Amino acid sequence: MRSLSIPGFRLKEITVRGILLGALITFVFTAANIYIGLKVAFTFATSIPAAVISMAVLSVFRNSSILENNIVQTMASAAGTLSAMVFVLPALVIVGWWSGFPFWTCFAVCASGGVLGVLFTIPLRRAMVTNSDLPYPEGVAAAEVLEVGHMIGPDAKGETRVGLRAVIFGTLASILMAILQATRLMSTELSSFFRVGPAATSFTMSFSLALLGAGYLVGLSVGLAMLLGVAIAWLGAVPILSLSIPQNGAPLTSYVTGIWYHNVRFIGAGAMGVAALWTLLKLIAPVVRGVVATVKASRVSKTAGDDRDRDLSPRWIIALTVVCLTVAAFLLNAFLGRTPFAGNAWSLTAYILPFIVIGGFAVAAVTGYMAGLIGASNSPISGVGILVILIFATLLVSLVHASAANTQPLVAFALFTTAIVFATATISNDNLQDLKTGQILGATPRAQQIALIIGVVAGALVIPPVLNLLNQANGFAGGPRPDSAVGAALSAPQANLIATLARGVIEQHLDWQMIGIGAGIGVVLVVLDEFLGYRKWMRLEPLAIGMGIYLPMAVTMPVVIGAVLGHIYDRWSAKPRVGRRGRTPEQSKRLAVLMASGMIVGESVFGVVYAGMIVATGKAAPLGIIREGFGPAAAIGWMVFALMILELGGWLARRART
Repeated sequence: MRSLSIPGFRLKEITVRGILLGALITFVFTAANIYIGLKVAFTFATSIPAAVISMAVLSVFRNSSILENNIVQTMASAAGTLSAMVFVLPALVIVGWWSGFPFWTCFAVCASGGVLGVLFTIPLRRAMVTNSDLPYPEGVAAAEVLEVGHMIGPDAKGETRVGLRAVIFGTLASILMAILQATRLMSTELSSFFRVGPAATSFTMSFSLALLGAGYLVGLSVGLAMLLGVAIAWLGAVPILSLSIPQNGAPLTSYVTGIWYHNVRFIGAGAMGVAALWTLLKLIAPVVRGVVATVKASRVSKTAGDDRDRDLSPRWIIALTVVCLTVAAFLLNAFLGRTPFAGNAWSLTAYILPFIVIGGFAVAAVTGYMAGLIGASNSPISGVGILVILIFATLLVSLVHASAANTQPLVAFALFTTAIVFATATISNDNLQDLKTGQILGATPRAQQIALIIGVVAGALVIPPVLNLLNQANGFAGGPRPDSAVGAALSAPQANLIATLARGVIEQHLDWQMIGIGAGIGVVLVVLDEFLGYRKWMRLEPLAIGMGIYLPMAVTMPVVIGAVLGHIYDRWSAKPRVGRRGRTPEQSKRLAVLMASGMIVGESVFGVVYAGMIVATGKAAPLGIIREGFGPAAAIGWMVFALMILELGGWLARRART
């Protein structure tokens, strides 16, 4: 794909209107990603929908440029990655250390760690982007969308308008579904608990267009891998364990759910840990080669006057790094000042800072490489969080003797430090992807790096208030619920897992038997995946299988259905047709990506707004017009869910043909 810039002539890149638009998109998409991350344990990439929205808005200005739109999508891409902080920060509430999310502390953690993520990946750009064969699927796709939208002629403008309609249509459909569920006219999920002989298990599925859209985005391979995880958990582990765990008169619903929550989840955690470790081990050699190549590239003189190879200056990189590490040091010291370790706060901080620097740079390289290989959305960033908390909790126990009096502060401090490193990982997962888009378009890396830093700050401003709102309205499963939390608790699966691992390592009471079983299953899954890759068959990502075991089935099944339906649509749109009319398979798939993103944004943003209504009214169902337990609600849910799928799919099919 050719570059769209001309040496000696530079289009506008960073503009006031572009920054304002990018910040606004970042605010909305960050809020949406926070909600979906707490519900389903992954976030969605925001670059492509942001690019489409940007082109539609800025097209009203005659002097808008492709590079200006690229800056907007670069800023907004931070919303799809920094929002992954919901995998860690809620753990501090779950363990009971925080009762809410202090704004400036959370903002500083997200901003300082996120900016470090930008800075740590700058030395890797030439090796991993400019002189690399890594595919960067999302970066290339975003560049294609921007190029198509800026082609000369009415067809390109029409394509942008249709793309925007796809986002809006998906958004409105998911909002309508969420409103109907809020009225209690239709149920939010179908659930059935039953026995098969002496064994017990269940089937649950939520009627969620957001999760359906997420299934399309993750693809068939990940969807089927999660389905295999569901089968391992609910057709294997739960029924087998129910044969030996007494029911003791408990209702079947709570009995089966308890087996999964207290036992089977840890099998999933063990499998995810092994899968994450294997992924990182495979990346060591490529990352080392990339760093070596970067050092060599830095010795080669750059083309004079060519902005397309110009990063932030070393002076700015060093200055911003010092500022971020200083902020991190004060955060750690202030945190320790409220614990029994206040007297040794600065000495402990001095021990921990090198871990943040070394660990931060390591995860920057690893996550940047993973994003280049499989895309930021599919990158197992949560696996990095799992390994960071295990390593740091173990290191902390070796530095400080754990006792009954200081156990909770140690757990909280481990989680707090992990949050800073994890913020670095989230943005590293995104920065190189954006730089690949810019390389294709002929953008200035320095301008993109500045834009992403602004995007990090914008996203960091949104995260604390949205988390506070959701905590006050719903609370998080596994943690203490505020008095105002009358809505259904958010599962926060990754935050619960990381909190459990931190407690388990420091308090030394992890369920090692279940984790060991999961680790054994993880080894088998890794071997299976490598065998499938060797035979060039469709692979089954071990980390996704572990997530299928760990996540509630109600969350996983819509994702699986979305992945399968998405695969059917992609195959249909790619079929050759006699005298073919309409969009190419790539254009049809982009429309589906945009609609899926809109489905996630609509339901998620409504979820945040609805949380505000719960807090404002003090009612669990402020829009409820029908009594709880309405008999036909499940049947209506099935019917509306199916009709929505047919209508959305029909709209895509019609647009693919015209």
